[in-house]
Amino acid sequence: MTSQPLINADRLWTRLMALAEIGATPAGGVNRQALSDGEIAAWRRVIGWAREADLTPSTDAAGNLFLTLAGCDRAAPPFLIGSHLDSQPTGGKFDGAAGVMAALEAVISLAEQGDAPARDIIVVAWMNEEGSRFAPGMMGSEAFTGERDMDAIRAARDADGVSVGEALDRFHQAFPVMPHRPLGFAASAYLELHIEQGPLLEAAGCTIGVVTGIQGKKTFQVVVEGAEGHAGTLAQRERRDALAAFARMASALHAEIGTIDAEIKFTIGRVVVVPNAPSVVPSRVSFSIDLRHPDNAVLDAAGVRIAILCQENAAPCMVTVTPLVNAPSNAFDPRLRASIAEAAREQGHSAMEILSAAGHDARHLAKICPAAMIFIPCRDGASHVEHEWAEPADVAAGASVLAQVLREIAFTAQSFAAGYAERG
Repeated sequence: MTSQPLINADRLWTRLMALAEIGATPAGGVNRQALSDGEIAAWRRVIGWAREADLTPSTDAAGNLFLTLAGCDRAAPPFLIGSHLDSQPTGGKFDGAAGVMAALEAVISLAEQGDAPARDIIVVAWMNEEGSRFAPGMMGSEAFTGERDMDAIRAARDADGVSVGEALDRFHQAFPVMPHRPLGFAASAYLELHIEQGPLLEAAGCTIGVVTGIQGKKTFQVVVEGAEGHAGTLAQRERRDALAAFARMASALHAEIGTIDAEIKFTIGRVVVVPNAPSVVPSRVSFSIDLRHPDNAVLDAAGVRIAILCQENAAPCMVTVTPLVNAPSNAFDPRLRASIAEAAREQGHSAMEILSAAGHDARHLAKICPAAMIFIPCRDGASHVEHEWAEPADVAAGASVLAQVLREIAFTAQSFAAGYAERG
């Protein structure tokens, strides 16, 4: 069992709580959405802590934050470790932020021990993981890995009509002397700590989740077009009621897609009705669909049925179904998973394998380098809510396991990325 503390648990918790003050809500949560003033303030605070430990900050065209501890071989692909700093509008203190702060603490603690890593270690905070202000989410990691074009990312707009491009330009102006890296570069490996966002670890009384992979996800935007009419004078048979068509679609979708099996996750999460007036027949309804399943074959078949069911229930209205996200299930690197499990065992923490039901930036990094995730419990499995909570001891345990895996891999000269394509 490892006896020497690998991290400063008190410093980690104090900084995590200080970060939660930025965008704090009256109910104890956090509203710190992507590329907002709150995230600018969060960057400044995190960069300040990093500079105290001689880590060098930089960014890229996608608004990702990189904090680099220099290694002996500056030309070797760096080891990436981190998560994200943005939150949901009524989010919690831990989603994303715990991963960034655990990564920063692990790197700073290892640096304080005096040995330089074999290669650069980079703490990263990815831009817009949540997708709460700009949809879809994970824009920073998708841009970094080449999965999404920057022109398409910059064109996306929030509910107020502000584009990602406009917000990014304003964000970069807040850090005028920050060095810019090329968009995307080779990495030797990637690690991410995160709260589970589910109840399994807590129910099992387990401290460390060794994440085996992430279940697949598809999202869609559906628009139903009808015609306005007077609620008191337009006969039912003459109506092109977009809301009535939506109700038929929603019922059919839930009845078929939502009952495929016990593992399916089908959600209609956002509905906008136009003109949304008490005495006007609705002319337009737009709604979002979130579909998830660990089996890619089931996910793909269900995705095909979504457009068919919408079309079958649209008349006399018109419907357009636009796919937004297509993220198949993935498995994380077995060597990294074994290292996480061994570190947990040596430190005396209970551990179990677990599949991630939520999406994370690690999904995209796994396509270009060995990647893995560490889960820690969250109370009642609650996340994306203001009462989201993780115990200080569990945060410290996860960060300590993270630090041990980092020390064992990043402080060795051997490349961990053999067999993975590298982007220059």
